[in-house]
Amino acid sequence: MDVIHAYLNLVPVTLSQSLIYSFLVLGIMIPFRLLSFPDLTSEGAFPLGGCVCATLLLAGYPPLFATVVAMLAGVGAGAATALVHLRFRINSLLAGILVFTALYSVNMRVLGRSNIALFNTDNIFMQINPAILTDVRLQVATFAVLIVVALVALRWYLATQAGAALRVIGINPELAPSLGISIWTYTIVGLGVASGLTALGGALIVQLQGYADVGMGTGILINGLASLVIGETITGRQTVTRQLLAPVVGAVVYYQLVSLALSLGLQPSDLKVVTAGFVLVTLGLPMLRGRSTMRETMRA
Repeated sequence: MDVIHAYLNLVPVTLSQSLIYSFLVLGIMIPFRLLSFPDLTSEGAFPLGGCVCATLLLAGYPPLFATVVAMLAGVGAGAATALVHLRFRINSLLAGILVFTALYSVNMRVLGRSNIALFNTDNIFMQINPAILTDVRLQVATFAVLIVVALVALRWYLATQAGAALRVIGINPELAPSLGISIWTYTIVGLGVASGLTALGGALIVQLQGYADVGMGTGILINGLASLVIGETITGRQTVTRQLLAPVVGAVVYYQLVSLALSLGLQPSDLKVVTAGFVLVTLGLPMLRGRSTMRETMRA
């Protein structure tokens, strides 16, 4: 009973946070699934958004302005990864590693120190409704509205000619030039949008928690990948709508599983092993089922 009680107490908080982290998982999904571009920039773009937002808030800029600029900084980080890959023909994974490694120094320079508190600083939630900072139900409602707006905007964009061109690059990059589609343009746009969403998540979490840290993105990529894999297992990837829903569903389920693990007595340091286990089971089960089906067919 104590475990159930502890878990139920964590559910609202983790639900609120998972909706914010859905922006991060969306930012991971776009390069991986829509562009077939394994990108690691999210590990640096997430704290970049938080650090830029925190610095502007401390300088007295309006919270909405600070959030938008943080998102644009993320767009620039994604575009930098695309340019490194395209201009220098560097492997996409290595390009992402180079950019997010460089972003650590950028974040330190922007923030001026390793971490900073924002408890007495105005933020976007205080402007909407100060009760959001203390009422978890209002947080869930607010973040749910924000993620729905983002999903609708992405669904609309992917239904346009530009969105279709972006998906063509992910499906068949060799065919794209013959259709008049610029690989450079849409790769930059796709990675820019992805990192912009990731930075937006970083800006929102900083304003909610009341502090920023240059190391807040450490290990966040594996959490996002785990959420994406779990979400795709639940929703599938047969349509664009399902592919867009997968990051949100996966983030919610993943962070509930994390809450359950903590309720069972696991230490926060154990969560990386738990995450690896989630991903391994989710990826391995379909393969094991496929082998089992093949054996049964051969026996028959």
